[in-house]
Amino acid sequence: LRAMKIGVYGGSFNPPHLGHVRAAQACKQALGLDRVLVIPASIPPHKQLTSSSASPEERLALTRLAFENLPGFEVLDLEIRREGKSYTVDTIRELKAQYAHDELFLMMGTDMFLSFQDWYSPQEIARCAQLVCFSRYDADAENRAALQKQADTLEKLYGQRPVLLTNDCFDISSTEARRLLVFGIAEPYLPQAVLRRIEDRALQCWRISGKTASTGWGGITGHSRLTS
Repeated sequence: LRAMKIGVYGGSFNPPHLGHVRAAQACKQALGLDRVLVIPASIPPHKQLTSSSASPEERLALTRLAFENLPGFEVLDLEIRREGKSYTVDTIRELKAQYAHDELFLMMGTDMFLSFQDWYSPQEIARCAQLVCFSRYDADAENRAALQKQADTLEKLYGQRPVLLTNDCFDISSTEARRLLVFGIAEPYLPQAVLRRIEDRALQCWRISGKTASTGWGGITGHSRLTS
């Protein structure tokens, strides 16, 4: 049997938005991936989620809605089920054991890519999976030289040349999506099923359209534009 090319796309997805979906679709097409495994983190090691954030189970449910009915995409709960922080190396180990004869492609946005050597066990990750960074033509234009320099650095450190992709995905972050939700103007940036669930759940915890709100999405900073 031919070895499959499997994309691995992690993040907090807090909430999942069309930037996530379009970037993943573009990456799948550009690399000719057979499957993309979308994996919401339970406890992201690189950021602090506030106590008012949506629960891991709620983010998982929203992410499943965001990617439902997309051929070749599957949302997994393996990091939600795992105790402790969601280190990528643990996920890659588990997937490598499951797909021993296939190729893994670890997909990430620019912020995560530029800090990759600061991750936990980056050498093992690079040994088990091809690194892929997707950036946007306009929004990340100023980082183009930095991305090339980082690719050179990672190749020297780990003996693997990362793949750099560019696309015209939505210029939206999860932080920005949460702000738009509060004012009731997030519709152009979220999958319809995701927006419907957030609005239904919001009846329990906050009111949209600029009214006083205690949102389950507020107070988080430091997200990568496309991997948050």
